[in-house]
Amino acid sequence: VELQYLQEYAGISTSIGLTASPVVNFSGVAGNDTVAIGTDVSFDTATGNFTKYNAALSFSTSDLIASLILSNKADTLTASYYHTVSPLTNTAVGAELSHGISSNENSLTIGTQHSLDPLTTVKARVNNVGIASTLLQHEWHPKSLVTISGEVDPGQLIKVQRLVWL
Repeated sequence: VELQYLQEYAGISTSIGLTASPVVNFSGVAGNDTVAIGTDVSFDTATGNFTKYNAALSFSTSDLIASLILSNKADTLTASYYHTVSPLTNTAVGAELSHGISSNENSLTIGTQHSLDPLTTVKARVNNVGIASTLLQHEWHPKSLVTISGEVDPGQLIKVQRLVWL
């Protein structure tokens, strides 16, 4: 059974399974064109444990979007940023920084995109361990795309070099 309530600046959704030990889900968001805050929670009535709890906050304007997300049962904190540099060429930059709270591990990814013409876009990104990827996408017919992409992982290249030298 699911119940939803939506209005212009808020929305909630809650559901419960029709079983002997149902899972109860709740998600909600409130905000406006600039700021929004939301949550997503699941509770397993059989075990008495929360199986999911996430929260997010976002800020957006006409040329940027920034967000802060707490996920994985409040074990991962992620901040992201996307900024349109030039609307004429669809040029934008973005970054995402994640921190694993229990593992104390961080990851950083930065990327960019640029439209070569109205039908062709180039995207590239690189992360903190050196994995770089790129994409070239061309719309050859409305809603029909040709995409060429590639990724380079320096860690895998080192393994391949070791095999060649053996």
